[in-house]
Amino acid sequence: MNETTRADIAIIGTGPAGVSAAITARVRGKQVLLFGNEGLTTKMTKAHTIRNYPGLPDITGTDLADKLKHHLDVMGVEITEKQVTTVYAMGSYFGIQTPDIMYEASSVILAGGVVMGKPFPGEDELLGRGVSYCATCDAFFYRGKDVAVLGSGEYALHEAQALLPVAKSVTLLANGQPLTAEFPAEVAVRPEKVEAILGEQRVSGVQLAGGETVALDGVFVALGVAGSTALARKLGAEVDGNRIVTDEHMMTTLPGLYA
Repeated sequence: MNETTRADIAIIGTGPAGVSAAITARVRGKQVLLFGNEGLTTKMTKAHTIRNYPGLPDITGTDLADKLKHHLDVMGVEITEKQVTTVYAMGSYFGIQTPDIMYEASSVILAGGVVMGKPFPGEDELLGRGVSYCATCDAFFYRGKDVAVLGSGEYALHEAQALLPVAKSVTLLANGQPLTAEFPAEVAVRPEKVEAILGEQRVSGVQLAGGETVALDGVFVALGVAGSTALARKLGAEVDGNRIVTDEHMMTTLPGLYA
């Protein structure tokens, strides 16, 4: 692995928190991998006026993004525009998986924010009883069973690929969204919106818009991109709802992983 794919610190997220972490790390002489978008965060650039950013009163979101990007350029920090699908703890270092390359870093800072969204009916109630957020962690428990991945992009593709070798069948629940990744032919695609995850003691299926029920043994939620909380869950770090549990040094319950 060459120097462009390994670093002292990997930072996931290019909002103000991720940019600040990257700049501070470079000031301290660290090799940094910063994952995100060249245009920084969409939420920030959509803001008409930002009035609470220190030293920059009444700045537009686009102008603030430009200034942050310029600061990164001055510090020699490049943004790696690859979607992170999962992070692995690999002993003394971490593996950061993207659709085509595995990167390495001694420490990881999760600064990708929280992917907010109301859970599906049945999702919270059946978490750990057929609902999962980590195929790499839980695929073993679904050997020879019928499972589904809820999502439509690279994140969902990564989960499906982890399940295909062990599950009896893998269905993609696109939830009314267009596919933004190329899924293997073995993955059956259901384009309808998902209305509920069904089951009493364990997942028994999903209810689709229009009334049809699909029988399933497990549902792996992989909507959009993997936000900080989803990545923390995959690694086994403690989370409390959508919040990642950290100590006074912002380290999670997994040494070397910060949020």
